Amino acid sequence: MSMYRDRVHRGSARATVLRTVGTRERRSHLTAPRVPTVGIDIGGTKVMAGVVDADGTILEKVRTETPDKSKSPKVVEDTITELVLDLSDRHDVHAVGIGAAGWVDADRSKVLFAPHLNWRNEPLRDRLAGRLAVPVMVDNDANTAAWAEWRFGAGRGEDHLVMITLGTGIGGAILEDGAVKRGKYGVAGEFGHMQVVPGGHRCPCGNRGCWEQYSSGNALVREARELAAADSPVAYNIIERVGGRIGDITGPLITELAREGDAMCVELLQDIGQWLGVGIANLAAALDPSCFVIGGGVSAADDLLIGPARDAFRRHLTGRGYRPEATIAKAQLGPEAGMVGAADLARLIARRFRRANRRRVERYERYERAGRR
Repeated sequence: MSMYRDRVHRGSARATVLRTVGTRERRSHLTAPRVPTVGIDIGGTKVMAGVVDADGTILEKVRTETPDKSKSPKVVEDTITELVLDLSDRHDVHAVGIGAAGWVDADRSKVLFAPHLNWRNEPLRDRLAGRLAVPVMVDNDANTAAWAEWRFGAGRGEDHLVMITLGTGIGGAILEDGAVKRGKYGVAGEFGHMQVVPGGHRCPCGNRGCWEQYSSGNALVREARELAAADSPVAYNIIERVGGRIGDITGPLITELAREGDAMCVELLQDIGQWLGVGIANLAAALDPSCFVIGGGVSAADDLLIGPARDAFRRHLTGRGYRPEATIAKAQLGPEAGMVGAADLARLIARRFRRANRRRVERYERYERAGRR
């Protein structure tokens, strides 16, 4: 009897192990089907959609302007549906992944809050899945961009990666051992709202001194416009470039002038880069990743920004000189990263969908054979 119980115990333990391995494999990109999926990147100004294959290659891409945020969420859903159906006319689409600029819940079904769109607890996944008749995955756009860089870009081979996206504000994402860390409620990675200067610049989030008020596209443009408005001698070049229209000063223009050697623009990017390095050092103290990937529009400044960031990181890193240092790399996939990552994450759902369909077909065929008997 004891031998029988021992066999049962070993058998159940083995079954538990097999179930555990099977679950892990089902969640892995390594076992996902090599099928084309659609990735969608929704920002404040544009909606970009593309068909992406299993190697991260964009087979076709379309884009349109984001509907005005005063319009109903259905208007944005209509826009997404139209883009997907358009691509489906020419491609065999197995699933749709959406990267949204906003907070997405842990189940990746609802957009809890989107600053640029009128989405508040919006059940985006279920509404679109019902209209598109394929599986839909929703995630934060920084998470999808980080996934793309880990799979196909600057983060390949890294098992502990943090991505920083520098745009209008600062977004971010954390990847460990091939999985995005979303936190208990799905909103991890909002690094831009770490407070680095008590009582500092007011942030639209309601607090003061947030990191993105010192190291972002908004911070870069704000400083340049303030110098121009004060008629500072160091700003004469940029004032002349915009014909005195201070409101026309933009981040890309500042970067362009910095590349041409404009002293003020070079210094402004150095300031932004130094604040970037300070924030990265804080994140290294908390998360200890092996690599930081810097993406977003501001990263186009390359070493004008990332060079000062590396210097400041080394100066402010806790335990500097006595610990390994994370590498800081510029993202490689550019503005398509969020779209590519969303499509690749959707392949995991595509596999489950296909297997479920196959099981249904097999059951139907079995019932038919049984009925003929």
